[in-house]
Amino acid sequence: MSVEKTETVLCKTLLSVAPEWVDYNGHMNLAFYVLAFDKATDNFYDQLGIGLDYRAQQDSSMFTLGINVDYLREVFQGDELLITTQLLEVDKKRLRYIHQMYQGDDESPVALNECLAIHVNMSSRKSEPFPVATQSRIDAAMAAHQHRVRPASAGRLLGKKL
Repeated sequence: MSVEKTETVLCKTLLSVAPEWVDYNGHMNLAFYVLAFDKATDNFYDQLGIGLDYRAQQDSSMFTLGINVDYLREVFQGDELLITTQLLEVDKKRLRYIHQMYQGDDESPVALNECLAIHVNMSSRKSEPFPVATQSRIDAAMAAHQHRVRPASAGRLLGKKL
C-alpha cells in the first residue's frame, strides 16, 4: 500500500486483492471492499494532516458517521486496485468525501464509497470544531477539489422503496 499526492490533487491508495479477501463466490468479499476503503481513508487523513500523528499531537480524531458503498463490478485475488479520494464538502467539524476504486488500467470504477466523518476531542469524546491551522489545511484541499467533477452517486440516499 502506498499514498501519493498527485497533480490532480487526489490522494491515491494502491492495494492488491489478498487471498483472504476472496469469498466462496471467488471474488472479493464485501467486507474487504470496506477494509480497502478504510485504508484509503487513513491515507487521505494523513495527507490532510489529521491522521495518526494528529491524534497523538492534538488529542483529536475523526469518527465516521456514515458510509454508502456501491459495488459496481467484481474484483478477484491478485487484482491491483487504485483508490482515489475526493473531498466533497467541509464545515467547521465535518468532512464528506468519496473514494473511487479502480482495477488495473480500467477507467471506470469497480466500487464507490462515500463517507461522512466528524472531528472528535478524544478526552471528552465529543465533537468539536477543527483547530484553525487544521481548518486551513482542509479548506485548501476543498478549494483544490471543488472544481472536480463529482461522481453521479455522490450525496445519494441509500436505496429505493421496494
